[in-house]
Amino acid sequence: MLLRHNSILVSKGWSLQQSQCGSLSHIDRVSGESIRRYEHDHPGSLIHVDVTKFGNIPDGGGWRFVGRVQGERNREATANRTKNRNHRHEPKLGTAFVHTVIDDHSRVAYAEIHADEKADTAIGVLRRAVSWFAARGVTVERVLSDNGSAYKSHAACLARWTGVSARRLRSLDRPCRR
Repeated sequence: MLLRHNSILVSKGWSLQQSQCGSLSHIDRVSGESIRRYEHDHPGSLIHVDVTKFGNIPDGGGWRFVGRVQGERNREATANRTKNRNHRHEPKLGTAFVHTVIDDHSRVAYAEIHADEKADTAIGVLRRAVSWFAARGVTVERVLSDNGSAYKSHAACLARWTGVSARRLRSLDRPCRR
């Protein structure tokens, strides 16, 4: 149990200042261990690339925001506009893929939204991200990606197109997700 005493959090005789952790922002709230963050010494020495898949939201908002009835109307209107339906003629909204490139030192991010996560799209995003960083005076040296299919199968091509060395995460490098 944590108690507040003179703006110092104390737990069973242990204080945050004794462990050289000044505030709760430096502690993982679940485990209570201090967060270990790393960063490279200068911008561009390492960038992370990743792709995240999201479901498309209908025009006007989804059912969780506007309610079940209005959400279904919005879904129908979007399907009528896009002419996108499944084999039972039900509205099909599809998915969007957010391609994200983050500089390890400054945590500046570059992101694009696309309809797929294919290798050609990923390489195009990385090329544009490298030129975007270069326009801001940052020279990219290394790229770190996960083992996604777009990066795994085309790592050599990725390095050729951008002129930087490519590296993939090993399974031990991945953070533990619970």
